[in-house]
Amino acid sequence: MSERKEMSTEMRSLIAAVLCLIVIAAWSMIYKPPVQLQPPATPPAAATMNPVSPAAGTASPSTNGAGKTAAPAAPLTMRAATSENSVVIESDLYRVEISNRGGVVRSWQLKKFTDDNKPPRTLDLVHPAAAQQSGSWPFAVALDDAQLEASANGALFEITSAGKMPAAGTVLQAPVEITLAWSDGHLEVTKQLKFDSTYIVDVKTTATLDGTPLRMSLIWPGGFGDITAYRAAVQTQIFTSAAGKLNTLAAKNLGKPGQTTTRAPVAGTFDFAGIEDLYFAAAFLPPFNARGDLTDLPLTVTGWTFPHETTVDGKTETEIVPQVAVGIATPGPLDLRVYAGPKSIDGLKLTHPALNSLVQFGWWGFIAEPMFYSLMWLHKYVSNYGWAIVLITIGINMVMFPLKVKSMRAMQKMQKVAPEVKAIQEKYKKYSMRDPRKAEMNKEVMAVYSREGINPLGSCWPTLIQMPIWFGLYRMLANTIELRHTPWFGWIHDLSAHDPYFILPVVMAISMYFMQKMTPTPGMDPAQAKMMAITPLIFGGMFALYPSGLSVYILTSNVVGIGQQWYLYRTSPPPPKPSKGPGKKK
Repeated sequence: MSERKEMSTEMRSLIAAVLCLIVIAAWSMIYKPPVQLQPPATPPAAATMNPVSPAAGTASPSTNGAGKTAAPAAPLTMRAATSENSVVIESDLYRVEISNRGGVVRSWQLKKFTDDNKPPRTLDLVHPAAAQQSGSWPFAVALDDAQLEASANGALFEITSAGKMPAAGTVLQAPVEITLAWSDGHLEVTKQLKFDSTYIVDVKTTATLDGTPLRMSLIWPGGFGDITAYRAAVQTQIFTSAAGKLNTLAAKNLGKPGQTTTRAPVAGTFDFAGIEDLYFAAAFLPPFNARGDLTDLPLTVTGWTFPHETTVDGKTETEIVPQVAVGIATPGPLDLRVYAGPKSIDGLKLTHPALNSLVQFGWWGFIAEPMFYSLMWLHKYVSNYGWAIVLITIGINMVMFPLKVKSMRAMQKMQKVAPEVKAIQEKYKKYSMRDPRKAEMNKEVMAVYSREGINPLGSCWPTLIQMPIWFGLYRMLANTIELRHTPWFGWIHDLSAHDPYFILPVVMAISMYFMQKMTPTPGMDPAQAKMMAITPLIFGGMFALYPSGLSVYILTSNVVGIGQQWYLYRTSPPPPKPSKGPGKKK
């Protein structure tokens, strides 16, 4: 057996060194160290969520692991006007004044409409006093950073149209497109407004900070609509629409709970949104895509209020005016269409999306809307809405005449059995209404009616049917702009407003009194008779502050009813009064 030769210490050391080198080389090849990237000067997320005011300088420089400073973003070209000025965009429908101070709207007049001022003036959708007090005007931008927002909305924008800068006060005729641009070298804001011959304006807004897009909204502050209307601030509200459902928000429901002057988002995203009063609206709508279809653009809405101080009859009052901002949830350009005009049902149906839901008739829409279209149809042949209401009233009363005949027959039957019913009532009059024996009286009376084939409610149907018509007509007169400021004759200059001299309500109450006198009331106890006697006064007082068009309807209905009652008495006279029993003195 040969003896094994032992390895020397030097050889062992050499082999160990080679193995170590192999392990080190393999380790470096398998586990490569990560490459450190140099961060940008300002991360986009930081710029979006917490933009830095231009007054504070640029974003803080970032450093890499080696201690080197990253190069800052290249500054933007500064761009601003040298003085404050404005231009006017005009068409057959509107006159819009745009100021370069913030690139905002200072006036939005609708040429075909006047306000409620005495004497009337061209209606302006912008509330100048409230906007001036709040320091914000329509089409101002809302940004996440208050300092950036203040800088943008106080800046002097350059105004260009067709590549040229129009002189101050220039009147541009629609269709026309204007661009408003401003930059301080870091914050840049651009607005492109495209006007045409309709009430819709295309508005495209961009805002960037050192080239990074910002999230923004477009504001309509300082209230809206006819500021001279009765309770104008109360009638102004914010509206939103999601999945075809319209929702309205009064001033008290805007802002943070208990702090309506603090901006707060409205929960959800929306198809369209805006601000409105009773007859006019400013709706922010999604744009069209290249194929002409509506863009699926979920809109965000922020609401808050402003306490506007105004003077009424020498007294200073505070009215709470709603304010709204509409935008998108992500940074980038904001492309919208804005409808600013009347809430005309047919006109609103032609917009995309349709806005006719802004005309709200409430529960009585099933009556109000057919009456509205009937009135529009009649107006083609009778050029006065007051006389059209008269003709509709006559038509309704003619349709209801057979029902009135049945009612008259029922009252005549009740008049025939009135002595018998009276005797039953006399028998039980000593008992109180809570006495169980009082129920026996009702059973005996109903037995008499059943024997004679009388329906006690038969005489009430004409009045019961008229009530919904009254409510429907009231909703139509109070909510359709077609009837706003429309005259009848003489002193009635506005069918949607109350009679300024209260003549119609007085005449209406008188006609109602004569109508009652001509209508038989068999079996009515003295308490009911007294109540019926003061009913004309109650109705006259109630309708004194309602639209005069409603008084026209009721007055005409009463006059037609008096004629119909007279005709029924001539053709079917009431039964003779029962003769007194034998032995009784006449």
